Amino acid sequence: MNKIGLVITDGVGFRNFILSDFLREAEQNFDKVVIYSCLPTSVYSGLITTAEVVELELFRENIYTWFFMKCKEVAHLQLHRKGNFGIQDAFRINKAKSSSIRGYAKRFIFMFTHIFHSETWIQCFNRWQQYTFKNHKITHDYITHLKTDAIDFLFFTHQRPPYIAPLIYAAEQLHIPTGTFIFSWDNLASKGRMAGNFNYYFVWSHLMKSELLQFYTSVQEQQIKVVGTPQFEPYVLKRYQVTKSEFEDNFKINPKLKTICFSCGDVSTSKNDPLYIETIAEAIQTNQLGEAVNFLVRTSPAETPERFMYLKEKYPFILWNYPKWDLVRQDHQETWSQRVPTAEDMKDLRSILQFCDVFVNMCSTMSLDAMCFDKPVINPVFGTIENGLYDDQRFLKYAHYKRVADSGAVAILKTSKELITAIALVLDDSECRLASQRTLLNLQVSCKLEGTSKRIVNSINNCIE
Repeated sequence: MNKIGLVITDGVGFRNFILSDFLREAEQNFDKVVIYSCLPTSVYSGLITTAEVVELELFRENIYTWFFMKCKEVAHLQLHRKGNFGIQDAFRINKAKSSSIRGYAKRFIFMFTHIFHSETWIQCFNRWQQYTFKNHKITHDYITHLKTDAIDFLFFTHQRPPYIAPLIYAAEQLHIPTGTFIFSWDNLASKGRMAGNFNYYFVWSHLMKSELLQFYTSVQEQQIKVVGTPQFEPYVLKRYQVTKSEFEDNFKINPKLKTICFSCGDVSTSKNDPLYIETIAEAIQTNQLGEAVNFLVRTSPAETPERFMYLKEKYPFILWNYPKWDLVRQDHQETWSQRVPTAEDMKDLRSILQFCDVFVNMCSTMSLDAMCFDKPVINPVFGTIENGLYDDQRFLKYAHYKRVADSGAVAILKTSKELITAIALVLDDSECRLASQRTLLNLQVSCKLEGTSKRIVNSINNCIE
């Protein structure tokens, strides 16, 4: 029996590790669980039994911390961008054009790391980044918390937010072993550097393990634990199950018709979502699908739904699900991270996945969510640089989604006519890609959904021993 610290960085981490069975398993298997929370303490009301919650003071980086973090990030992109479109895209987006001090600093960083971007240099940038926390008041507060709580292992639910770096530093100073869960399936192959170094890395799959070894050559194989992901565990937990009639009553579903669900991304990456919704709505309105259907749209929990309001007025037959994620704090450098899901929303999402018949989204993780329930998935990507739409076809070249496209597990459509034809096809034959879907899901998530939390807790125990 040991004492662990659980670092909840944002609403998705809350969903994955508080609304799953992880906290229950941790409370049963460790002497003490302390939640170090980047969310307000109030969000845990009614969800903890013996765990303690420490609300972390919001860390705001100074110019020195920012500079070395950015050096590390850009050097990582420089090192791995050859032959990797996703990292090339992140590299392009990171370039600065502003005339601010940070704009000039960014341009210097890009020039400097063009030459100095080896793994050795990245580790140097990380050490200098960590050194900037040495005399910071918040760092001393973190050290005090970890000492007082006598933590044996500090587990981070996300590896990338910059505001966790001083907590990593505090653990390093106290020689407390750390572990992090790799947040999402695209984080290694198309995103920048982690916030710091960890002693252990918990990954979804053997595929993700190989990616970690590829992009982080300082990490050794024995540091990596393949555990699956708690992101999908609620789909096999009885407390989130509802009946089909409850689902139909909740969303005003016509039980005699099949249901198409379109799940939105946020506006930063899914700018064409209103176009796709309107394309499907027009096809329904003009009887192009060969049968009448229900059309349910679930908006992104990372944003409010204002950009879709004109569609709600124009097509009153569309059914809307606005995720029940409460914005719990405004004054945060990443406001979206402060949106926290409710258990009620988890029930809504699970019921949508179980009882809708066809899922449409723009290259989203929701493709995998739907595959957990053997549902057909369609990805519209109409946008290119040439046609003036937001260029979402570029995501097909990202390493993680190119693998999806090549698998045959999803239908990828580039025109409105193709989209409507594909929807009509899967309405008629929902299992036309089922074998490929199951193969892809097994590749992306190597472990069974049942027992995911128990598996992670056991792996943490093994790390401590």
